[in-house]
Amino acid sequence: MIVQIEGNVKFPITLDPTVWIFDDRKLTFKEAFHPEEIEKSDEEEDELKRKSLRFDREVYQQKLNPPINKSINRFEKQRIMKGTFLMPLKPFLHTSEPEASVEEAALVTDEGEHTIQADALSESLLLFAEDGKPLKETGPVHLYFKDGSNQTSPIKGIKKIILK
Repeated sequence: MIVQIEGNVKFPITLDPTVWIFDDRKLTFKEAFHPEEIEKSDEEEDELKRKSLRFDREVYQQKLNPPINKSINRFEKQRIMKGTFLMPLKPFLHTSEPEASVEEAALVTDEGEHTIQADALSESLLLFAEDGKPLKETGPVHLYFKDGSNQTSPIKGIKKIILK
C-alpha cells in the first residue's frame, strides 16, 4: 500500500496513502470534479466549519508540516468514514526535488507502464480512499488529471512513479 517516487529526483520518497485521510490537503471527489453540485448552503456551512477548524489548528499545531488534523470532531469523522478522497500530487513531487531536465514520468502499475508528461503529472490528483476505505484491490492509488478528462478511466493500481 505504498507508492514510490524515484528516477531523476534529488530525494526518492515513499508515499503511504493510508495516512492521507488525516491530511488537510485532501479533497473530496465532488470538490475536485463537481464543485457545482455542492449546494450554496453546504458551502457556507463548510466555510464556517473550515474557519473554526483553521483557527483551532493554527493555535494548536503551530505550523506542522504536513498539516494534519490534530483532533477530529464528529462531523469530520462521519465525512472520513463515508467519503471518496483525492490528494494533489504536486506537494510530494516538490519534496522529491525533480531534476530540471524531467519531461515525462512512467507510472508503474500491475498492468504495465503508462507514460505521461511531467506537467500533467504535477497537476494530477491521486484517489486514495473510496467510501472511506483504502483502495486495496485496485490501489494503492488511482491517478486523475486535474481537468477531469479521465474521470471514467483513471490510471489504476499505481505502485511507482519514475520521473525521466
